[in-house]
Amino acid sequence: MSEGLFESVEKTLEANLPEAELKEVKRILYGKELRKLKLPQSAVNAALERDFDLQGYVFEAVPEQLRAPRIVRVGLIQNKIVLPTDAPVLEQITALHKRVGEIVDVAAACGVNIVCFQEAWTMPFAFCTREREPWTEFAESAEMGFTTHFCKELAQKYNIVVVSPILERDEIHGGTLWNTAVVVSNTGNVLGKSRKNHIPRVGDFNESAYYMEGNTGHKVFQTQFGNIGVNICYGRHHPLNWLMYSMHGAEIIFNPSATVGCLSEPMWSIEARNAAIANHCFTCAINRVGTENFKNEFTSGDGKKAHHELGHFYGSSYVAAPDGTRSPGLSRIRDGLLVAELDLNLNRQTADKWNFKMTGRYDMYADELTKAIHQDFKPNIVNE
Repeated sequence: MSEGLFESVEKTLEANLPEAELKEVKRILYGKELRKLKLPQSAVNAALERDFDLQGYVFEAVPEQLRAPRIVRVGLIQNKIVLPTDAPVLEQITALHKRVGEIVDVAAACGVNIVCFQEAWTMPFAFCTREREPWTEFAESAEMGFTTHFCKELAQKYNIVVVSPILERDEIHGGTLWNTAVVVSNTGNVLGKSRKNHIPRVGDFNESAYYMEGNTGHKVFQTQFGNIGVNICYGRHHPLNWLMYSMHGAEIIFNPSATVGCLSEPMWSIEARNAAIANHCFTCAINRVGTENFKNEFTSGDGKKAHHELGHFYGSSYVAAPDGTRSPGLSRIRDGLLVAELDLNLNRQTADKWNFKMTGRYDMYADELTKAIHQDFKPNIVNE
């Protein structure tokens, strides 16, 4: 079966396992069973009409005596590009604005407070080509760009926080390009931006030909609905990257991504979930969908034939909780919206149970890492 035709692990399990066995398998794979979120029929109808996967789940915490529940709804949006990669740049951007805007309409109808789009959502993921034109033309100002203006309108219209990962052009610093997530407050103001900390140099992910490692550190944005961090794509492979967002107070860490099945799919369901467990917070992993074809062939530098495609972007966006529970994933082949209702009280409840922050030896790690980065570092190996 082609990887691009395989709908999802969940659908395959449901189609082939008896109900009792399925329940146990899901318990092992996903943790405790999540209650499905009752979504408005108008939203369900709109998702059918607009042809995208719509799912909703509830992550509950134990009721407390002194703290009221801290309920927030997040919306994760995954999508294919709309037009061919050789269509005019502005037409491609406008078409994606229209498509994602349709899904945001449904997210708002579902009561979403924070919505996050996939990495570089306004363009094809063309960094595999190593070509400058026309791909650098998709870059925009994080503060004043066409896409940020679009997101500000959505934020004000629906009273939602919008996390918008784009290719940024920083005109103040010589027109430098960055891979950046713009965070727009529900007031419609740009709250700030967070740049990608880790840049891949693996397979066809030739991103360092366009931009380098970000310089904004591990910013956490205090929104009306909770403190959020944005760990863009390749940063999910770096446990310390997740840790630092958590150290700065992130209660939810979004991981907008663009990754393909032949490279990373076995890792996908593990990394964001492990980060949620290790850091006592919620994590939201978002991946684009579909196979993008480029006019000019490119090579991978591995001796294999040149090709026109990076591979199949497998979607499968999901939310993970600090107690190890995770939602089922969205479709591997269709656009989708995952709505998750989170009780942020679960973060502290889980921390009180497992005590990873209390038992972490951060002073020891910091001391040894400080030594390890110096040229004269000697590994602590004991020989006979």
